[in-house]
Amino acid sequence: MTPLEKVEALFDELVTHYGEAEDREVRAAAKLLLVALDKFKTHGGVNWSGLVDEYVQMATQDPERFKRVVHGNRGPTDSFIA
Repeated sequence: MTPLEKVEALFDELVTHYGEAEDREVRAAAKLLLVALDKFKTHGGVNWSGLVDEYVQMATQDPERFKRVVHGNRGPTDSFIA
C-alpha cells in the first residue's frame, strides 16, 4: 500500500473504532489532524504553522488544487502536483 492508502485505511479503522458515535467520521479526521499538527510542530521547523496555514488556505480557496495535492501521490511513481 502507498502511504496515502495506509492513512486512508487508518481513517477507516478509526471510524470503525468510534462505532455508532455521533460524527464518527469527523472524530476520526480530528484525531488524524491532531497527530499531523503535532508532527508539523515537531518536524516542520520554525515556520511549521505557516505551512499549515497554506494548506488550510488552499483547501478553502482552491479546493480543486487541494484535491490534486492530496490525491496526486497515490503511487510510488506519481509526481507531486502543486
